[in-house]
Amino acid sequence: MESSTVTERQAPHSERVIPTLSSLSPGQIDAIRRLPPLGQTPVRTEEDSRPASIFTDPAHYELEQRAVFKRVPVPVALSVQLPEPNMFLALEAYGLPLLLSRTAQGEVHVFLNACQHKGSRLVERTDAFKGARVSCPYHAWTFSTDGKLVGVPRQEVFPSLRKEDRGLARLHSQEAGGFIWAILDREAPSDFSLLNDDVVADLDAFKLSTQHLYGHKTFQLDANWKLVIEPFLEPYHIQRLHATSVAGMFADVPNITDRLGDHLRQVSGRANFEPSMLDGLAHENIHKTITHAYVLFPSTVVITSPYYISVMIIQPRGPGRSTVEYFNLTREPADNEKAQELFARSFEMILNVFGKEDFRAACLSQAGLESGALKDVLYGGLETPIPMYYEILEKHLATNSAR
Repeated sequence: MESSTVTERQAPHSERVIPTLSSLSPGQIDAIRRLPPLGQTPVRTEEDSRPASIFTDPAHYELEQRAVFKRVPVPVALSVQLPEPNMFLALEAYGLPLLLSRTAQGEVHVFLNACQHKGSRLVERTDAFKGARVSCPYHAWTFSTDGKLVGVPRQEVFPSLRKEDRGLARLHSQEAGGFIWAILDREAPSDFSLLNDDVVADLDAFKLSTQHLYGHKTFQLDANWKLVIEPFLEPYHIQRLHATSVAGMFADVPNITDRLGDHLRQVSGRANFEPSMLDGLAHENIHKTITHAYVLFPSTVVITSPYYISVMIIQPRGPGRSTVEYFNLTREPADNEKAQELFARSFEMILNVFGKEDFRAACLSQAGLESGALKDVLYGGLETPIPMYYEILEKHLATNSAR
């Protein structure tokens, strides 16, 4: 099951510059300059493996939920989904009903979407809307954008009620790098150290918070969340899985992979890339030559393209089920017929590549793993970022499993 929308929602800022080499972060520039010439890329022969059970075992899934997804900050939305002050947005993320708000001062809050009277869903609509207050459809208790209870009909029938004690249930949250991050367990520490300066600098270089939200699509997949991430961690599949779509754009060589704390950044050159080309690209769109792919721990993917940026928030929903919220960001709205055609064609193409190829492959793998055909999954030299990612995940599982 899947749903999609094309939207004209736009960030409130007007700065929309072409991404050039000089506009990138120092770390991004360094990684690009480490790309070797084609034909000089060393063949990597490292091998690694992981038990097949990490994709199928309900107990392992519950451990991931308890030790990772409830404790570390995860993206629940993009900043551009709340582009203006005094706005609300209700959504479901990681299985929780959430209500996001941006106050008159521009501060973002994340609440559970439940009235503090009888738990009724406070906001039912799923589009962002302007407003300084929201009222419950059941008994009209009213809350402000900062979560305070500001109105109770017939308050005299609640003689013990103190409004200050009945504010919305708030999650620890922070806005950084063009994302709205939240810690899903209200009892977990408010620790946002995962959002280190390096990864925020990289995301800010893409100006995600000032992009135009062109399109959004939701995918419901019969696949473990890690299998959905794996294709975005390795180039091995590109010439095979994408043979009839985008394979011609890329070479069959390893990427440059760097750890930014617990996040992974991959840089690859397009099929015709040579390092000598960089000297002539000072004022050119760098993403016509270079592709960046990020896996933001634990489960968000950011991929650059010449005319848009793809963001996928991958949300576990069970050992063999995942939800993917896909967002397509462009530098500006399509303001002419040529741009409209380009954006529409790009949006359709990337949904087909991801949906009918990458996501389909994840579902096919899940079916095979659940059959018991494999005891372990083998990773080769073009897939080394996958074990690198699992080492990060396993560190969190070991650290937080007893908490």
